Amino acid sequence: MRRLLAILLPGLLLLTACGGGDKAAPEPTSQSAGETAKLDSLKLTDNGDKKAPGVDFTKPLEVKDPTIKVVTEGNGDRVKANQVADISIVAFNGKDGSTVEDTFPKDPEKLELNDDLKSGSAVIYNAFVGAKVGSQLALAVPGQAGAEGAPAQPSQLIVIKILAAKDAPKVLDKPEGDAVTPPAGLPTVKDNDKGVPVISVNGVAAPTALVSQDLIKGKGQAIKETDTITVNYVGATLADGKVFDSSFDSGKKASFPLNGVIKGWTQGLTGKTVGSRVLLVVPKALAYPEATAASGQPVGDLVFVVDILGVK
Repeated sequence: MRRLLAILLPGLLLLTACGGGDKAAPEPTSQSAGETAKLDSLKLTDNGDKKAPGVDFTKPLEVKDPTIKVVTEGNGDRVKANQVADISIVAFNGKDGSTVEDTFPKDPEKLELNDDLKSGSAVIYNAFVGAKVGSQLALAVPGQAGAEGAPAQPSQLIVIKILAAKDAPKVLDKPEGDAVTPPAGLPTVKDNDKGVPVISVNGVAAPTALVSQDLIKGKGQAIKETDTITVNYVGATLADGKVFDSSFDSGKKASFPLNGVIKGWTQGLTGKTVGSRVLLVVPKALAYPEATAASGQPVGDLVFVVDILGVK
């Protein structure tokens, strides 16, 4: 998904209302949008799931609006809202037909057909929901003016194949699994009357290395460093136990790529399982090593309680 959106260009998300809008129907069908007549010359030759299709189109291809339609229909089940589609893409320069990106030989992208995508780009959402697995979609993305002194970027043509679709993994409301008794000497954790974990650091020594201790061992899938996880968490400074951040305060779970946070989280949560509650004691070097009182970041060694509720 991240690689796909990097190719689609920021202008794509500006068009959110095309594609016919929402219609109540038992089995919605894929909705085309934009200047679809400009895709009439497009011819595709399917070469299987691990090799990009042969693509022929009239050049130059230029569109002013994001444009998408199903070019060849698959034989699988129709894709449903809130499913996750496995896709591969091949992208071309619309001016000269040169290849910009080809993900077919790689692991499939994951495109989550949720409300976030629907509000961000109804064009893509409405085209995927109702399309059949095995279908090949064409997406033409408008060109963009170049930065000062740089040449303009031409329109792009992106061919997308839907390889599979399945229901999105369930996101838990709270940890589920087997309780684990941690060793002595670590911060202690107890839930308050609202179910929020409260951390006590009394008598806890400064860590010499990262501590990643299960308090509840979940039975879901193990998470990878490259996954995006959904969590609830509380963070406190080890020196005085003062809470500096908590998703529980907002009442909303947090989602983020595991490789986009502090090293203590990336290293400490990789390999943990969905449903787990994990105690992290993070040395300053793996937290915010340059933090000062004026930086707005927590200073020193930190301790977190992280409930892993989902992964995608």
